[in-house]
Amino acid sequence: MQDSTAMLLIQHRLEPGCLGPDGASHVEAFCGLAQKAMQQLSPGICRWQLEPRYDKRLAEMSYFLGAKQLTREQASKYLMLFGEDIESFEERFHNKLTQLIHQYLARKP
Repeated sequence: MQDSTAMLLIQHRLEPGCLGPDGASHVEAFCGLAQKAMQQLSPGICRWQLEPRYDKRLAEMSYFLGAKQLTREQASKYLMLFGEDIESFEERFHNKLTQLIHQYLARKP
């Protein structure tokens, strides 16, 4: 396994509204649960950090290698080293996130 400081960190900011009209009241709890589930997605390539997106000026998705923020193009080149296409990679992430949101909402009282 790679040194975690040399792994790609993908930070995803989730809009509270994705969790329904009362999403703001439980988006932080959801992000914690979803982050644990996401660690199974490409574990040798990246680490995931999910957090609420309270500030719309911040990007929905950001990429970091160590302390350096990467552009999407740089992240794409990194992923290519592992035979990954960034479009397919992000699509798998969004599909998994959508699945987790549906599961979470189905369990809500």
